[in-house]
Amino acid sequence: MGGPRPPMGGGGPNRGGRPNNGRYVDQTRINERIRAPKVRVVDGVNHQQYGVLLTSQAIRMAKERGLDLVEVAPNAEPPVCKIVDYGKYKYTQEKHKKEAHKHQKGGKVKEMKFRIGIDPHDYQIKILHAEDFLAEGHKCRIQLQFRGRQIAHQELGHKLAKKIKEDLLTMGHVDQEPKMAGRNINMQISPLPEQQRHRKFKTHLKGVTEHKDPHYQHGHDPRENKHDEEDHHDDDHHDDHKSDGQSPPAAPPAEPAAES
Repeated sequence: MGGPRPPMGGGGPNRGGRPNNGRYVDQTRINERIRAPKVRVVDGVNHQQYGVLLTSQAIRMAKERGLDLVEVAPNAEPPVCKIVDYGKYKYTQEKHKKEAHKHQKGGKVKEMKFRIGIDPHDYQIKILHAEDFLAEGHKCRIQLQFRGRQIAHQELGHKLAKKIKEDLLTMGHVDQEPKMAGRNINMQISPLPEQQRHRKFKTHLKGVTEHKDPHYQHGHDPRENKHDEEDHHDDDHHDDHKSDGQSPPAAPPAEPAAES
């Protein structure tokens, strides 16, 4: 409680000791700041209602209990006030505000990159990740990349875009239609309402795919397109050996050490 409280507004210090510069001014009216001559009083501890009292009488009741009279509904007639500990009241209000903001928070925008002429196996992996993102409530920004002379065959890009739209039809809707931008085709897909989402590929999963990748736990999502390199020489070399049914040649045995 202590001495007199500073008036609202102005340039004096607020309850936190910082100067009131218009940004940090506490707009909640408490005790002598309450302007209405009469207020409706509620006990914030046991929720007992005391009815309409003179403001001075209500302030005296609060101070006798070592508490504050806090205006909680200033636009009511008469205003509604609670007898509470002001510090605890503000803490609870801030906590509820943060929780509400967390629930209202929308999903992120995840970017997926597809090359024109992508390998069917790579396409399958990427479309599964896109399903994951939409299942988690994220938007997917799809980028189809032309390389070299592929740009002369834009119809291939639009054909791939159509296939992606059809494969994700049960998980999301297109809110940005495929459109050329330089050497790429871009489009964006937003998730359907949760009760309307149905997986086409991972039908055994109802919700979110589990992530065990340590990079994901530190904020990096490995499912986003980070592995499209210009060439896959090592992979191609390995696939050549697999295709002809032969295993790669073993390394020659090491020479025996010479006797000293």
